[in-house]
Amino acid sequence: MLYFDHNATHPLTPAARAAWLDAVERFPGNASSPHRLGQRAEKALDEARERLAGMLGCKAEEIVFTSGATESANMALSPYAGALHSAIEHPCMREATRGRGREFRVSSEGVADLVELRRRVAVGRPAVVALMAANNETGVLQPWREALEICRAQGVPFFCDAAQWVGKLPALGLGECELVSGCAHKFGGPVGVGFLKCRRDFPALLRGGPQEDGRRAGTENLPGILAMVAALEEAEQRIAAAGDVLVGQRKDFEARLLAALPGMRILGQGAERLWNTTAVLMPETPDCRRRWVVVLDRLGLAVSTGSACASGKEKPSQVLTAMGIAPEEAGRALRFSAGWETTPEDWERLLAGLVGAAREMGG
Repeated sequence: MLYFDHNATHPLTPAARAAWLDAVERFPGNASSPHRLGQRAEKALDEARERLAGMLGCKAEEIVFTSGATESANMALSPYAGALHSAIEHPCMREATRGRGREFRVSSEGVADLVELRRRVAVGRPAVVALMAANNETGVLQPWREALEICRAQGVPFFCDAAQWVGKLPALGLGECELVSGCAHKFGGPVGVGFLKCRRDFPALLRGGPQEDGRRAGTENLPGILAMVAALEEAEQRIAAAGDVLVGQRKDFEARLLAALPGMRILGQGAERLWNTTAVLMPETPDCRRRWVVVLDRLGLAVSTGSACASGKEKPSQVLTAMGIAPEEAGRALRFSAGWETTPEDWERLLAGLVGAAREMGG
């Protein structure tokens, strides 16, 4: 099976696996215990916090280790009475602000509207503003740095969901945001571990013991944390060495796909996007019930779909709706997301598979 769904979960990298196994052997103690094994675990935890903070560009004491991006988003937004967020945020953020959130527009390319954001922040003075760094469905990069400056000028806290950015683009600078979340399994770390960058006196969401400076109760997942940091350090090295090569591979694939399937449309084509992500609307086919993702799976290609066909059973993607895409079109949305081990030959196989699927479905 050829895997093109890394935005959902990136397989565990060798560096992360080695770090996890090493931690299990070397640090069997609880980091909160007073004995020597506990102290060793605590030291390893502190060192991991320092390493992660260095990559983000913030202080180590501002890092809280969590179970992932969903917990981090809920923790980040829980103290605020209301939030202003973009119309394309991840469900974990939208659900965390259900009933107390307002949204601002994005363009047809899926980029946050900074003009509207500036006006809404100046007039409405929201309790917090949330804007992701890169969209999980389209890969479109968001102007989070500019949004941060808009919020700073008005004294409004800014929360950046960096789950798709971290491990694909340089993390340095994200630490300037008041609140930043990340998730290990998006860049080759293990499932079930993530982080939130926040101030030291930030209120806890999970209450109990005094772990994480009282901001997040529960015994820390030290093997998972060490594996996450190792995976991110490896990714940062690859980012520095990759240059424009990976973007070039994606662009070449897209150009050839457009030529092979003229009825197809690339989402966010005119915007800056992650090097690994291509989201498309596939050509119309006679039978929408034969969903593209099902046919491709049978052909040995694991890809993701932006939404189900307009059958009335599932709602179209909120992201695609915000971009002005009709429900009947959204049912043809697919996302291809590569990983660090994806080769040019893998992109070639994906292209051949898509052409074959289109032929089989009568598109």
